[in-house]
This record gives sequence, structure tokens and C-alpha cells, in this order.
Amino acid sequence: MATHHLPGLDEHFSLPEVQHVSAGRPLNWLKQGWQDLLAHPGPSLVYGLLVAALGWLIVTLAAPRPYLVTAAISGFLLLAPIVATGIYELTRQRANGRTPTFIDSLIGLRRNAGSVAQLGVVLALVALAWERLSAILLALFYGGEMSTVDGFIRQVLLSGDYLGVVIAWVGGGALLAVLVFSLTVVGMPMLIDRNTDVITAMMTSLRTVADNLPAMLIWAGLIVVLTLIGFATLMLGLIVILPWLGHATWCAYKELISD
Repeated sequence: MATHHLPGLDEHFSLPEVQHVSAGRPLNWLKQGWQDLLAHPGPSLVYGLLVAALGWLIVTLAAPRPYLVTAAISGFLLLAPIVATGIYELTRQRANGRTPTFIDSLIGLRRNAGSVAQLGVVLALVALAWERLSAILLALFYGGEMSTVDGFIRQVLLSGDYLGVVIAWVGGGALLAVLVFSLTVVGMPMLIDRNTDVITAMMTSLRTVADNLPAMLIWAGLIVVLTLIGFATLMLGLIVILPWLGHATWCAYKELISD
């Protein structure tokens, strides 16, 4: 069954039909994603290793500037859909009867590379804007020195002296995260699966979220919780968690968007 909470989109875009799913389906996507991960663990875990290394590098480079650490982590989450494109390609090739390698997935990404790159630029600009906003907020409202990450967390985030700044920072990050999630949750897999343009993919993703809001809220929550577990394990957990989520997101896309 398809619903259309955003009917105005049809006046400007030719969008595929969006299926309506129950709120509990995200758990099934995780199950299917885990099965896909086990089906080709080698190339999948290579992506996980690359992401864990990237996350470690970002946090390490930001550590001398504690105010950047939280922005760097948020930026990492904003850019994660780009990293997952290779995992989507692995699952796509496996669904077509192949046994893809890591190199096969990279080669396959060339099929619609232009549109993928365009969406990547959009996400990169969002991440850059978020980093600048974080720096400006702290420069305007905090005049103390923050020599360590622990000091930043105690003095700014947990002290209660800068509650307004914290609320603005958390609110801004949440709004950006919702925007990125809404535009990419099926938008990025769609670009890998179909020869479509970036605007159509983003608008399809937006409609999918609107038409399946309970399921999408649960899915977003699961992604956040699992990603935080990955960070809490000093990035080691991301080696498995990111490819797992990538495969599960592909399963979600195939269930939500009609062929």
C-alpha cells in the first residue's frame, strides 16, 4: 500500500511508488543486513576498517581543538551515507547473482558516479556549515580556554552555565541530522541502484520518510544507537557496525521503493 503525504512533489518530479511498512520493520532490516554481511564479510569489513580509520583520524586531528571534537563526530555522521555507497553496491551485485569483491564494488560505483558525487557535495557542504556554526557559537558565547576534550565537556556541555548554547548546538545538529537522514536514507541507495538524478533520489527519500514516519523514526534511532556504540568502542565497533547498517539500509530501500 502506498500513501502520499507530500502529493505536491508529483507536480515537479516523476517519483517511484513508495510502499508503506509497519513500525517494526527496521528490526527485520537489521536481520537481513546481518545475513548480507555474513554472505560476503571480506569486502564488507574492508569498508568497515576504512570507516573506523577515518573516524579515528578525524577525532585525532580535532583533539588539539576540543571544540571541534563534537562537530567532527557530527560531521562524520553526516558524511556516513557517502562511505556506505560501496556497501550498497556489494549488496546490489550479490542480489544480481554475483560474488563481488571489494574492487568490484568500487568499479560498480562508476555507473552513476556523477549523481553520487553531487549528493556527496551536498553532504560535504552541510558538514562544513555545521563545523563553522559550532565554532561561531562557541566563539560568541564562551570565552574560556579548553585545553582538553574532558575540559570542554565539563566546562561547556555539562556545567549548566551555557545551557542556551548547548540547546542551540544540539538543536542545530539534530535538525541537520534529520535533514540528511531524510534526503539520503533511500536516496543514496537509489542512486546506486538506478540511473536517476540526485534531485529525484532526494525527493523520493523525503517522501519515503513522510509516508513511513514511525518506521523511519525507529530506524534513525537504531542507527544513532549503533553508531554511538561504535564510537564508544574507540571506533573498533564501527568495523562491523557500519557495513551491517549499510547492508540493512539497502534492504530497507528495496522494501520501501517499488521496482
